[in-house]
Amino acid sequence: MASKLNTNNFYLEGENTYDAIVIGSGISGGWATKELCEKGLKTLVLERGRNVEHNKDYPTVNKHPWELTHRGDLTEEFVKENPLISKSAGISEDTQHFFIKDKDHPYVQEKPFDWIRGYQVGGKSLTWGRACQRWSEYEFTAPARFGYGIDWPIRYKDVAPWYSHVEDFIGVCGNKDGIESMPDGEFLPPFDLNCVESHIQNSIKKNFGRHLVQARWAHITQPKDIHLQQGRGKCQARNLCMRGCPFGGYFSSVSSTLPWAAKTGNLTLRPHSVVHSIIYDEKKEKATGVRIIDANTNEVIEYFARIIFVNASALNSNLVLLNSKSNRFPNGLGNDNGLLGKYVAFHNYRASVGGEIEGFEDQYYFGRNPTEPIIANYRNLKKQDTDYLGGFTTFMGASRKGWHNALEGPIGEDLKKNAMKPGGWTAYMYMQGETIPKEENHVRLSETDTDQWGIPLLVTSVDYDDNDDKMVKDFLEQSTLMLEKAGAKNILQHDSNQAPGLDIHEMGGCRMGCDPKTSLLNEWNQLHACKNVFVTDGACMTSTGNQSPSILYMALTARAANYAVEEMKKGDL
Repeated sequence: MASKLNTNNFYLEGENTYDAIVIGSGISGGWATKELCEKGLKTLVLERGRNVEHNKDYPTVNKHPWELTHRGDLTEEFVKENPLISKSAGISEDTQHFFIKDKDHPYVQEKPFDWIRGYQVGGKSLTWGRACQRWSEYEFTAPARFGYGIDWPIRYKDVAPWYSHVEDFIGVCGNKDGIESMPDGEFLPPFDLNCVESHIQNSIKKNFGRHLVQARWAHITQPKDIHLQQGRGKCQARNLCMRGCPFGGYFSSVSSTLPWAAKTGNLTLRPHSVVHSIIYDEKKEKATGVRIIDANTNEVIEYFARIIFVNASALNSNLVLLNSKSNRFPNGLGNDNGLLGKYVAFHNYRASVGGEIEGFEDQYYFGRNPTEPIIANYRNLKKQDTDYLGGFTTFMGASRKGWHNALEGPIGEDLKKNAMKPGGWTAYMYMQGETIPKEENHVRLSETDTDQWGIPLLVTSVDYDDNDDKMVKDFLEQSTLMLEKAGAKNILQHDSNQAPGLDIHEMGGCRMGCDPKTSLLNEWNQLHACKNVFVTDGACMTSTGNQSPSILYMALTARAANYAVEEMKKGDL
């Protein structure tokens, strides 16, 4: 039976007081923590999951496949008990400890939506895909130019220096390619394309005028002093990133921002802290703290601060704000216009193509490249040139078939010999498509169902539309043409028709905008109606763009934290 809130357990203000509280310790929460602690603020970080320490809590980090009980596969029992989370990209026997169990964290799917979560210190920064393309001016202006959603209150120039700030610290590999739709950044040397990827790159450029480039991913290929100061080293191209990296070769909160914040002496980290709501003081007309429920004891505790950063991951941030009710805000904190939880969007990953490439059999590659080449968006940039809105990033790659060829032949000694032959080449492409925010795509609190802590369950009501279907069709056609021109044979097209959410790029619900009538946040990620609360994770997104969003969250978070501290110094917060 769910526990009920016992207000007799509340602490008095003054006993648990900090300069700042950060809700969530993932990619954006880690960055809020780093920036606030560096600037001298005593900062409390609230994480609903368990503690995870770099290296210490990576139990499978150096295990060989034969040292894993099921050789890395999820058991039938696990999949049966966790039909949702077992769909997630990256989950396997060696990474499942960084993902939730379905039964522990239920929600209500009004429409099919696969909500992928990882509740621990570091959140999904331990298991993210690590792609780091910058948005361009096209993405910030597209909603206003093409008439969907609302206009962003910022432009690329407002975020560009903060992109650089983040890239320098986390380490992003890539080339300066001079592509207008995917601006250059502060890059470490990239991983090389293999011979077939280079061939396809040249073919695409020659035949279509499009840009396939080396991956821009959060991997340290050549450490700089700032990375060595973090205790991080060079990526070893093991491609075992989601186990946690013992070298700190890829960026996570656990290996980077949180330890950096801890060194300042200003960090207090509290795991097992399920946030119930943000406390609003109607006399002071501002938020004064955060109410949590201890996940182990069910004790209700209040913590207090001058500013609060909400970084619980997009849908959980919506849940926290919706549940933060008061006489002033009966429908959720800052929700004067009734739009909190609405205009939720995601990325469309449904479509992929693959084929065989003849030749190049005298060439190979070395290491397990943890990155993928990217074809920059080429749709609906300066004008709408398709029958749908938005654009898509294309990820691609090529590899030798390897030992899979041997499975088609005999067993025994012949199988061993065949397994030593690399086999032919295959190439693939898959889409990461923009989706258009719509009011009917929303999340809300259940009126009847609660979790084990008495907090209302989140109801998800999010779906595809005709725009998404048209984009899938165009991607399949164009990607097939590009592979055909590069000489691919036996090309197969696939539309997974997977439910929204499996992309793990949910966005919106508490969007930025210029007008408090149509948005929740201003240009500094402040709630219009409660200026000392900042929302800088995916919930703040006004539109989705087509690029991987995490590095934009980090840049927006650093920008907002800098602004918050300056406002505090002036006495305005």
